[in-house]
Amino acid sequence: MLSYLFQGKPTVMLGRAIFLIALIAVVDWRVETNVSLGFLYLFPMLMVGVSLKRWQIGIAAALCTFLVEVFDPFPFIPSESIPRNILVFAAFFGAGLFVFESNKNRALTQKHVADLENEMDLRLDAEEQLRVLVESSPAAIFTLDAQGTVLLANESAHHLLAVEPGTLPGAKIGSYLPALASVPPFSSRAQLFRTEMECPGRRDNGEVFLANIWFSTYRTRSGPRLAAVVVDVSEDLRNREESSLQQFMAGSRIVVATVCHEIRNLCGAIGVVNANLGRNAALTGSEDYRALATLVTGLERIASLELRQTATAEMDGIDVLALLDELHIVIEPALRDSGIELRWSLPPSLPLVWADRHTLLQVFLNLTKNSTRAMDSSERKLLTIAASVEAGRVMVRVEDTGPGVAAPERLFQPFQPGAESTGLGLYVSRALVRGFRGDLMHSPRAQGCCFTISLSAVTEAGDQNKHAQHTPVIAGRPYAVPGELEQTARRGA
Repeated sequence: MLSYLFQGKPTVMLGRAIFLIALIAVVDWRVETNVSLGFLYLFPMLMVGVSLKRWQIGIAAALCTFLVEVFDPFPFIPSESIPRNILVFAAFFGAGLFVFESNKNRALTQKHVADLENEMDLRLDAEEQLRVLVESSPAAIFTLDAQGTVLLANESAHHLLAVEPGTLPGAKIGSYLPALASVPPFSSRAQLFRTEMECPGRRDNGEVFLANIWFSTYRTRSGPRLAAVVVDVSEDLRNREESSLQQFMAGSRIVVATVCHEIRNLCGAIGVVNANLGRNAALTGSEDYRALATLVTGLERIASLELRQTATAEMDGIDVLALLDELHIVIEPALRDSGIELRWSLPPSLPLVWADRHTLLQVFLNLTKNSTRAMDSSERKLLTIAASVEAGRVMVRVEDTGPGVAAPERLFQPFQPGAESTGLGLYVSRALVRGFRGDLMHSPRAQGCCFTISLSAVTEAGDQNKHAQHTPVIAGRPYAVPGELEQTARRGA
C-alpha cells in the first residue's frame, strides 16, 4: 500500500499528499486523544519531496507544523511550543528535502546510465562500422607495435602480400615491407609521425612490387602503435614510365625527322653540284671528287632513315574538361607561388575530341609554363584558359598578360636564335597536336599572348580508323621521301 502511494507522476503525488494532509488534519481535529497525530504528516511530506522544489517543500513543512500546533491537545506555551515547533518543522522539511535530493540523485543516475548505454551503443556501432570499413577496404591496412609485429591486418593486406588469411598477425612486417621496419623507434615520449612514403615491397612468394604507404604513430595504454595503409602502385609506375617513354620517343621522332628533312635538302643541293662537277672530265679521276660523292651518298643514306609515323599511335575520344581539371591540379601551386591569377572560362560540357591524353596534357603544360615565364616581369599577372566549340571543332585558348610576341612569324621555327634551351618547345608541341589532326596557332592580341589549340571532335564511331591512319606530318608539311628531295633540289638549283 505504501509503495503504491509513492508511485506515479509528480502531479498525482502532489494530489495524494494534499489529500493526506487534509485527512490527517480532519482526523486530528475530530478525534479526541491525548496523543498528537502530527507525526503522520511525515508521509505526505515524503510524497511532497517528489513533486515540489526546495522552497515549496519548506512552505509545505511550515503548513504541516502549523496544523500540528493547531490540533495539538497540549496548550501553547511559548517557551515549550516554539522549540518543539522548530524541531517539528525541521523534521518535516528534512524528510521532504531527503526525498527531494534522493529523487534528484536517482534521476541523475538514471540519466547517466542512459547516457552510458547510449554511448556504448554508439561505440559499438562505430566499432562495427570501422571493422566493416577496414575489412572491406581495397587498400591493405596494418596495425603494428613498436617492434614491428603485425597486430591487425585486413583481408586486402593478406591478398597484397600473398599469404593465407589470418596468418599475418604476429608476423614481422620487415619481411614484407622493410621500409616500415626502418621507421625510427617510437616510444611514449617520441614525436608522433603522420606521413607517407613510396618503397619496394616483397610478397610471400618472392614477387617484388612498389608500395605507396600512408602511416601514422599513436599511443595506447598497451604502448605505442603504428597504423599503415598500403597500396600497390606498380601498375601506376609502369603506366607512368611507359607514358614518359612514349612522350620521349614522340618528341625524338619529330626532332630527328626535322633534322633529317633539312639534311636531305642540303644533300639534294650538294648532289646537284656534285652531278654538275661530274661533267668535267678533269675532275672525274680526282680522289677529292670521289670522296665528295661518297660523303653525299652516306649523308643521304643517313637522312633517309626517317620514321614513317610521328604521330601518337594510340588515340581515343577524350574528355577535354576532365583533362583541364587534371591540368588545374598540376599548375595551380606553381602559379600561386608566382603570384599569377588563374581564370577559367569553360562551358558546362564539350564533345569528346580525338587525341592522346598524355600528349595533349604535355602540350598544355608547355604553353602554361611559357606563359608563366613571360609574365615574370609583368605588373598584371593573369592566365586565362577558355574553351568553346566552333565549326564542329573544340577550341582551347591559353592567354596571358605578358609582353606578347615580338616576331610571331618565327614562333614555330625550330632552333631559332634567342629562344630558351633548343627552341623546340612550340615546334614539337604543334607537331604533336597536328599528329592527331589538331593544330596549335598563335592568336594575335593587342596586349599579351594567346595560343589556340584546335581539336577534332568525335562525331561518329567510324572516325577512329580515319584518324588512326594518316600521312606523317612535320610542322604542318608532309614528309618528302628521299627520291623527291633530289628533284626538289634540282628544281631549286
